Amino acid sequence: MGDVTMGTRTGTGTTRAATGAAGEAPRTVPGPRRTHRRRPELAAFLRSRRARVTPGDVGMPPGLRRRTPGLRREEVAQLSGVGVTWYTWLEQGRPINASAQVLDAVARTLRLDPPEREHLYHLAEVPCVSAPEALVQSVGPEVQGIIDALAPLPAVVYNSRYDVLAANSVYRALFAALFVAPAAELPSRGPANVLWRLFTLREEDCPLLLRDKELPVMVATLRASYGLHAGEPAWEDFICGLAQASPLFARLWASGDVSEPGSRVKVFRHEAGVLRMTSTSLSINGMPECRIVVYTPDDEETVRLTALLWKETTKDPAP
Repeated sequence: MGDVTMGTRTGTGTTRAATGAAGEAPRTVPGPRRTHRRRPELAAFLRSRRARVTPGDVGMPPGLRRRTPGLRREEVAQLSGVGVTWYTWLEQGRPINASAQVLDAVARTLRLDPPEREHLYHLAEVPCVSAPEALVQSVGPEVQGIIDALAPLPAVVYNSRYDVLAANSVYRALFAALFVAPAAELPSRGPANVLWRLFTLREEDCPLLLRDKELPVMVATLRASYGLHAGEPAWEDFICGLAQASPLFARLWASGDVSEPGSRVKVFRHEAGVLRMTSTSLSINGMPECRIVVYTPDDEETVRLTALLWKETTKDPAP
């Protein structure tokens, strides 16, 4: 892989350390106090992962008189394209620099799965960028049961593109306009999409009372997620299609604003009255880029109206 170096800024300036030069001794880099705990953890983790990979796993002959339960250090270094001394020092927990390139090569050699790879990056104090995964398009009965149990609070599951993966009956009553025939069709069939519907509804039909305040925040949140998916056909089709369907979306998208999901008060209009609710986002383990959003009444009138919505949704249908 050749020589790989990176700089580390410390209190005394910027230093450099060789991270992969074969035959060259690495140079240590002074680090913060937390490094003293992470480096031993990194050393133990690498040794444990190396011990479980056999020569046969990587297409090497087992050899004679092998005392090491898994690969030898020099074998990991060779397969990863890094210097033996550098890898030895890394596994000994010495404070040397590591680049993302080199860590990825070591991770592939040691056959690390995504959580293990991320753990390796954290211990080596290198920013980890996870590979983007396909967006989740459905939820299981357990998650649906959770949001149903949150009633009378409206609750919904979104992925990072604002597809509605699941919703309880109170959310559907509050956002009734989102679940009727759309003003413009999505580029492809799939779950109902909140952004698409909000931007293509007539303003007077939009359930968000402060539309000019809320829509820019939602577009900025979408852009933060788009960074992981730029260039993917499904995302590009979605962005281009919505920009063509809504000049307002096109203008907000062109602003380049970026935001993360967060708690804030939203104001909704409904035939029952005006509701003020605080939205809270909760992540879901095992469902990357998905979140449960729960709406909590912000005043006594909204508590009353929410209970009324809940009561309406639980009525037995007429025979």
